[in-house]
Amino acid sequence: MRRAERLSAILDQVSASGSVDVVALADAMGVSGATIRRDLQSLSASRLLVRTHGGALANEVGEELPVRVKAAQRQPEKRRIGQAAAALVEDGAVIGLSGGSTSMELARSLGERRGITVVTNAINIAAELAGRPGLRLVVVGGIVRQSFEMVGPAAEAMLANYHLDIAFIGVDGLSPEEGCTTHDEMEAQTDRAFVHRAHRTVVIADSSKIGRVTFARISPLSGVHDVVTDRAADPEQLRRLKEAGVQVVTV
Repeated sequence: MRRAERLSAILDQVSASGSVDVVALADAMGVSGATIRRDLQSLSASRLLVRTHGGALANEVGEELPVRVKAAQRQPEKRRIGQAAAALVEDGAVIGLSGGSTSMELARSLGERRGITVVTNAINIAAELAGRPGLRLVVVGGIVRQSFEMVGPAAEAMLANYHLDIAFIGVDGLSPEEGCTTHDEMEAQTDRAFVHRAHRTVVIADSSKIGRVTFARISPLSGVHDVVTDRAADPEQLRRLKEAGVQVVTV
């Protein structure tokens, strides 16, 4: 198991159970205890968990994970979500695409399509799609966050000039009560601009985001038309989303 995969697995386990044990992790991953201790120390230095004697505890501050860690988490599920979301895009459509690891999978699924205009504020997604024949790419400028998204008043002013058929929004949380949420207030405001300029809003989120609420609201649930997620999502949360009138696709 590569280091990035180990870090992702450790974060998944500590998120699910609240704590992890060095010996158990070493046995499960087939590495030495010293390797696991270095991994835990690295995650602790990034404030992603709290180091303890013999293991670690979940960090409850709700801080945003680095992009490289996010990209390694639930990658097969995110790939399926991206492919299913791409199937919603008709030829000739103008789509908005906010940042995030699931959005990147959607961008990759659109890479060979033709006649589509993609408006994005994510520089990594722009780099993925730049130069693709048949795709028109519009990059929204602004202040660059650690998530590679450009946000702020400049981004919002630019988005105000466009009309989008579909806005695909990546989120850190989606719940029936609070709608779409993310960790950063400025990012939430820019994502909200995507929603306001779109005829249809589709939330793309893996199952770990369903039922979760984070710091800043992007949009109430009334602003969401569709959700694409994976089959591990909480059935009760999905039922409540459907009852609120949201179309739910699970893959």
